[in-house]
Amino acid sequence: MTLHARQWLDRIHALAPPGRVRVMNVCGGHERSITMAGLRSLLPANVELIPGPGCPVCVCPEEDLYDAIQLALTQPVTLVAFGDMLRVPVNAPRREPRSLEQARSRGADIRPIASPAQALALAVHQPDRPVVFFATGFETTTAPVAALLAQGIPDNLFILLTGRRTWPAVETLLTAGDVDLQGLIAPGHVATIMGPEEWTPAVERFDLPTAVAGFEPASLLAALYSVLRQQAEGRRFVDNCYAAVARPGGNPRARACLEQTMDVTAARWRGIGTIAASGFTPKGAWRRHDARVQLMGEDTPRRRIGEMPPGCDCARVVTGRIYPNECYLYGRACTPRTPVGPCMVSDEGACRIWWAGGVRTSRARRPARAPADS
Repeated sequence: MTLHARQWLDRIHALAPPGRVRVMNVCGGHERSITMAGLRSLLPANVELIPGPGCPVCVCPEEDLYDAIQLALTQPVTLVAFGDMLRVPVNAPRREPRSLEQARSRGADIRPIASPAQALALAVHQPDRPVVFFATGFETTTAPVAALLAQGIPDNLFILLTGRRTWPAVETLLTAGDVDLQGLIAPGHVATIMGPEEWTPAVERFDLPTAVAGFEPASLLAALYSVLRQQAEGRRFVDNCYAAVARPGGNPRARACLEQTMDVTAARWRGIGTIAASGFTPKGAWRRHDARVQLMGEDTPRRRIGEMPPGCDCARVVTGRIYPNECYLYGRACTPRTPVGPCMVSDEGACRIWWAGGVRTSRARRPARAPADS
């Protein structure tokens, strides 16, 4: 029997969990659905939904974005990227371009795209000019990049990849032990590619009730109910509440493409640091299409490399340590029109989502001392 969102809410309220229960929803798409549907306002007062590290734009390494800007400015290439990457700021002096959008205004050939297929089409259309695809994302967007490589791409198409694996980031957060959580809602799109089993370590290693959810309110509430019920009954398992799409073992073809073309490596996450086995990089013969190998020189030393902008608390937002409006800059210096940090740029960033949901002011006090800008 398929239950509607109202029925799942009734079940959640009837369960009446004692004490405070904090459940992390990992995915930016989940956060958008939760906020836009107003689900937090409908839950028992002691049940909290905590946004997690589910925004690939927010955790894209600052130094990779800086390199993309410099590559587009200094070499005769066309650089393409998903649209929300164009406004993400880097830690550059004010006299220099601080985003891909600003670099484009200075003459760099930078274009927004919506899919890897558009990067391929552009490379085919202009065979005499290098096209660099600055490819950000988690397993769900890295798999199509892997499929592109596996099927074969033109010699003039290069990939500047910042693909990331989701579970290692959550594992790092849980290992740190300073974020109080009683449950986990795992992203359905990642489970669709990798399989719900990807989240088994949350149960086996951290004793954390876990449920995979889709993006409709009913699926999210079903997952939350499962987590609360597991907590109440003392049971722990990965409950697949997105079974119509996320199947055991995931997507075999997508996983085969990832295995064929990508190595899993340690990777940097902006504001978080380096996380073991959390990144993808082209391997073997496909390195001839790796922009880092073929087009880029040595790293340029810079101040605050890899950090969030001064005063920005995006790193604590994406790791569930604070809510978006607990950053002092939120709604003050940082708005969607004038974003300071990446969480206010992307449609999957918790700050941008909360702003769109009507939260317009910060509840944080002024920091004792604001960091100096460069």
